[in-house]
Amino acid sequence: MTRKRRSTATGTYEARHIRVLKGLEAVRRRPAMYIGTTGSRGLHHLFNEVVDNAIDEALAGYCTDIDITLHRDQTVMVHDNGRGIPVDIHPDEKRPGVEIAMTVLHAGSKFGGGGYKVSGGLHGVGVSVVNALSEWLVVEVHRNKKAYRQRFERGVPVSELEVIGTAKTTGTTVTFKPDPKVFESVEFDPEVLTHRLRELAYLNKNVTLRFTNEETGETETFHEKTGIQGLVEDMNTAKGPLHRALFFAAERDGTQVEVALQYTDGFQETLLSYANNIHTTEGGTHLSGLKTAFTRVINAYARKANLLKEKDANLQGDDVREGLTAAISVKLLNPQFEGQTKTKLGNTEVEGIINSLVGQALADYLEHNPATGRKIVNKALTAARAREAARRASELIRRKGVFDGAHLPGTLFDCRERDRSRCEIFLVEGKSAGGSATSARDSQFQAVLPLRGKILNVEKARFDKVLQHSEIVTLITALGTGITNHRAENGEAEATSKFDINNLRYGRIIIMTDADVDGAHIRTLLLTFFYRHMRPLIEEGHLYVAEPPLYGIRAKDEWHYVRSDEELEEVLKTLKRKPDAIQRFKGLAEMDPNQLAETTMDVARRTLRQITLQDAAAAEVLFSTLMG
Repeated sequence: MTRKRRSTATGTYEARHIRVLKGLEAVRRRPAMYIGTTGSRGLHHLFNEVVDNAIDEALAGYCTDIDITLHRDQTVMVHDNGRGIPVDIHPDEKRPGVEIAMTVLHAGSKFGGGGYKVSGGLHGVGVSVVNALSEWLVVEVHRNKKAYRQRFERGVPVSELEVIGTAKTTGTTVTFKPDPKVFESVEFDPEVLTHRLRELAYLNKNVTLRFTNEETGETETFHEKTGIQGLVEDMNTAKGPLHRALFFAAERDGTQVEVALQYTDGFQETLLSYANNIHTTEGGTHLSGLKTAFTRVINAYARKANLLKEKDANLQGDDVREGLTAAISVKLLNPQFEGQTKTKLGNTEVEGIINSLVGQALADYLEHNPATGRKIVNKALTAARAREAARRASELIRRKGVFDGAHLPGTLFDCRERDRSRCEIFLVEGKSAGGSATSARDSQFQAVLPLRGKILNVEKARFDKVLQHSEIVTLITALGTGITNHRAENGEAEATSKFDINNLRYGRIIIMTDADVDGAHIRTLLLTFFYRHMRPLIEEGHLYVAEPPLYGIRAKDEWHYVRSDEELEEVLKTLKRKPDAIQRFKGLAEMDPNQLAETTMDVARRTLRQITLQDAAAAEVLFSTLMG
């Protein structure tokens, strides 16, 4: 008897069911696999990839100028004066080199073809991914004394590579328009673009980058003669440096290393790391080598100078890096990054190279500058004593069970909802504002935590003092996450109370302060605290700022609310009659619960601003300048 093949409950699964995606179709079907997200970050990633291609020409020694234009219609043009993408016919593919580069994944001279020794970008998938995710892209190449042009739509060539004229220079111009069918928004943020260009200027001191915003008509030029040394100095503008910024450069086994560093009289540590111009936000082997070198060399110097006695324990890494601002940039032939978005360098050989080169340079400097050496060691010794005090304070807090979630603050007006994704907590100043907010809230999902006065300025306080501040302890307890001594810029933190974002009790943390100068000061203090000691809450999108009105205007029994003097003038111009009343809200407590709910707390009518980290260096300068 012949048995028929039956389908299972989920149906048959045969070779004919396997879908083969050809060309760039895979990129359009799963764009997040290549650029991380189809939100704003992914959109700006397209810009980075095209500019990185131009920078690769500079790294190879063929490009000195890069011009970028953001047009009014949100198309971007990137022009470089490099060699120009090859236009000759590829011997195997039988197509022009420029077409292959634009349409084939993993095609490029970065795979051992001899075109580049060092490169960033997505290693052969960058510009083709940009092409695939663009409504249209046009590439123009000046090479061989000719001007060439080819157009693509959603990754597909719609014209042949054609000669459109003669050329006296060489270079490549790429103009592209992101596809609105792929991205949530196709509007570029000029600030994000200029942050990246400024960063690239620090990392490539022989290149001049010019950015033109067609909307404003303004052109900004980025050229940093001192490279990453200038980056460190600029970041420390608002701090008290202990010495001039140091700069080391060396090369070993094809790996180029640049390090700039400067100690300040502050308490925060800021380390920025780059590999082939990519900001490695999670660090990696180059950063590990740098840290190891600092700890090893400063301990050795401290003992040689008799500042550390034989019976004394070695200084720890956090001790020797307190107040340190440093930037490290490595350029290597075959970088190994963890993950498609390249946030961590994985080359094992780099750690030893950095440890050796930086260690030798730092040891030589300390040997010839003993006064600076003593300042650095004495600062590290003070940090070690403060670390021990913080440990004792943390243990005391743990024994009391303050952070275990079992004992919530008595001042907290909690909500009834227990699903944190539906919960939010308002941080307000004082009992009066707390009373108004409590009356105005929806107690099902909105909690209120009044804080007494201005919290400690953590930018100017060591960690043991932070743990002793009662209002900070109250805040930590209410949120449930614990706290970190977040001293490093690359995702590393000392887990003083086992910070765990999974224990967060509220999906949205909303800072709600008065709309005046005092309110802005309190808001900045809170933002500084979150940035320094609960940064994952910002990175994962949990922190918001409410925007209460400064004025209420009543006209014909209708209220209009504005947030500034400028908005007030605009509203008064639009009214056809003199308003019945203009009320200036000196504080949240001056609004009755209905007004506070309507303007600031009602989900349907309020305005919230989400706090994000767009640029680590810019954020560091901002907080240091405002609070340091």
